Amino acid sequence: MSQEGKVGHCRASGGARPGDSIPVSKYHGTTHTRAVALATGTHGWGYDSDGQHSDSDSEPEFPSLSPSIPSAIPVTGESYCNCENQNETPYCSSLHTIHRVKDCQCGEEDEYFDWVWDDLNKSTATLLTCDNRKVNFHMEYSCGTAAIRGNKELGEGQHFWEIKMTSPVYGTDMMVGIGTSDVNLDKYRHTFCSLLGKDEDSWGLSYTGLLHHKGDKINFSSRFGQGSIIGVHLDTWHGTLTFFKNRKCIGVAATKLQNKKFYPMVCSTAAKSSMKVIRSCASCTSLQYLCCYRLRQLLPNYMDTLEVLPLPPGLKQVLHNKLGWVLSMNYSTLKPSSSSSGSDSDSSCGSDAEACQRKRCRRT
Repeated sequence: MSQEGKVGHCRASGGARPGDSIPVSKYHGTTHTRAVALATGTHGWGYDSDGQHSDSDSEPEFPSLSPSIPSAIPVTGESYCNCENQNETPYCSSLHTIHRVKDCQCGEEDEYFDWVWDDLNKSTATLLTCDNRKVNFHMEYSCGTAAIRGNKELGEGQHFWEIKMTSPVYGTDMMVGIGTSDVNLDKYRHTFCSLLGKDEDSWGLSYTGLLHHKGDKINFSSRFGQGSIIGVHLDTWHGTLTFFKNRKCIGVAATKLQNKKFYPMVCSTAAKSSMKVIRSCASCTSLQYLCCYRLRQLLPNYMDTLEVLPLPPGLKQVLHNKLGWVLSMNYSTLKPSSSSSGSDSDSSCGSDAEACQRKRCRRT
């Protein structure tokens, strides 16, 4: 068989290991060239599918969204911190080489978590570590899409959580979002797809910067990669879902979510990928919360609003313990990265929450 007829990648029939061969007549143009290059020099990554889409993922193409396409090469340069192993991760032939570097702990200050990942509600191709806060997908190779949800239903009130990308980010999709209990987490275990947002019961933000819901997708932000921190704020009082990237607001993704029950969810098609919950907070929608939220909007340029408020030390400590996450949320403009596709310049949140909703609002 010629070189064009061989590319090692996994399929739903059981998952190919590096070195297996399969026809790639579906490829053409630069995508075909990239696939051949990967087959000859990057076996150790354990790439899912072809790094783009599987035969079983028959989603339509969107020419207007061409900059935000899945990549077989890990996305870098989107890290929250300046750690050497996160910000400038070298492209190498072995995923284990990267994991031998000491794990980054930047942004992981919280000690109490309102919820963690649910070991009873997850796909078969997942493994939980770090007290069920870190989910590892496709430990050896990938032959589909794996997903998991949190172990607590997000009822009435304010919910905020952050997911850190703790592995190389690549493949058909790696997503952060929400969904109802009706979402079947194991439905696409033999299909490479963007699971969150394929139906009306879930919303998902892809690492490509696309927002998915009801099978539709729109440009929402620039890409995120290894070391990125994706924040999610579900406000059941106003019925809004807001995303943050590296602790700066991206925009409002959905509205009219009142009287619905959701779970935090993530999914991945990438082999040997992982994500970690580094913050999960909840509070009731009270006058105290609304005041803190408004104070944060009025003082967006400070890392922590409590630092500049003339309040008694005891009251500051109480507010820090109860609503510290609100007072540290950043609504300042998120500038797009020159190394990423897409742009956040028209989807970032200013100091005004209403302006934030007008800039990027997906009505449901």
